[in-house]
Amino acid sequence: MPGAFGVKNLAMEGVAGLQYCMTQDTLRTLRDAVLTECYERSVRLLKENSRASGIIACAQSEKAVGRNYASIFGRDAAICALGMIASGDRQLVGAARKGLVTLARYQAPNGQIPKYVKPESRETDFWYYGCIDATLWWLIAVKLFDRYVPGQSLERNLHTEVKLAMHWLLCQEHQGLFLLQQNEASDWADIMPRSGFVLYTNALWYFVKKLFSMEAARETRYYFNRIFYPFDKVIPEQRRARVLAHYVRNLARDQGVYLSFVNFSFGGPEIDVFGNILALLFGLTEKSRATRMTDTLLRFKVNLPYPVRVVHRPIGRKSRLWRQYMQRHLQNLPYQYHNGGIWPFAGGFWVMLLSSLARQELAWSELERLAFLNRINDWEFNEWFHGRAGEPMGMAGQSWNAAAFLLAFHVLTGSFRLERLSAPRSA
Repeated sequence: MPGAFGVKNLAMEGVAGLQYCMTQDTLRTLRDAVLTECYERSVRLLKENSRASGIIACAQSEKAVGRNYASIFGRDAAICALGMIASGDRQLVGAARKGLVTLARYQAPNGQIPKYVKPESRETDFWYYGCIDATLWWLIAVKLFDRYVPGQSLERNLHTEVKLAMHWLLCQEHQGLFLLQQNEASDWADIMPRSGFVLYTNALWYFVKKLFSMEAARETRYYFNRIFYPFDKVIPEQRRARVLAHYVRNLARDQGVYLSFVNFSFGGPEIDVFGNILALLFGLTEKSRATRMTDTLLRFKVNLPYPVRVVHRPIGRKSRLWRQYMQRHLQNLPYQYHNGGIWPFAGGFWVMLLSSLARQELAWSELERLAFLNRINDWEFNEWFHGRAGEPMGMAGQSWNAAAFLLAFHVLTGSFRLERLSAPRSA
């Protein structure tokens, strides 16, 4: 467990129970205590959720089993692996490795990593229209595992599976624009209507390409900016990209951030906050634009009442983007779930973005608020919260909440890097 946290003396808007009349020393003591306890409880929760085959998505309960949350999810286990590796805890590092190996064992013959697996029953699931990001996050976790855990040679041991996963992704890539294509409802936001070229997915794709030194990373970055931000004066070189950008530019307005997705003649105006965070964190634009876009997200108050709302302008029933499946379980209504709910794990990546832009004081303040969020209901680590009311929702004991907190902490202290990768000066 790390020692001093170096917590900054900043007021935390939206944190219940804090009195602004407290002295700075009292506030510092309270915040240090909350951060320390959140760190310790995060480690404890991840150990409790670890199984012989890896980390399950949340604390085991009858409800979790009924909704398949007590399974090893591709994206969840991979994201958790990053925080578990960053912790340096031997037991957590071992569980992270087991989860990545289990997912490789149940990889589809064509290379796709499953949405989730249940090793005890040998069940695999690939959702309705696939789960493209499970394969992306798995590759990221495998590469970073070897970077931070020397001597294990995980990538070399999984060489065949890694090559197959990369080949499967290349088969989803547009061969003129070098961006991945997908159906709607086929990534982590699996009841959202994003389709065609999706911001979140292609931010991950660029990161994978850079990590593995894949070909055409520069082209992916170039067309990413032409397609998802078609409002600047740069004219795309490729004819199809020019037409696509023209269609979208005439139908959408410039909101100062990337569009959430682009299809043939329409795009996503709802503002995918998490997708934008990843794009800026992974270096898909120059630092000056990343700073401006982050300022825009702050003006939108995406970190209130807690960090972070994953959609700024939720899709309503009267929107042309509304789908009947969004009301399944009455879950994806405006300001709920993927449609504007607050997700603490995404808040961890928000903290890392702020840190990457040298906004350390704000990053520490936001990490403190994440700790208070996880503390609600006696450290229940709730899956998500209502985007306006801040009411805890979803499954309790969420593994990636704990892992994202650990990861963000270690990024802030400098012991782990999800650095902005080197990229050309122009976007």
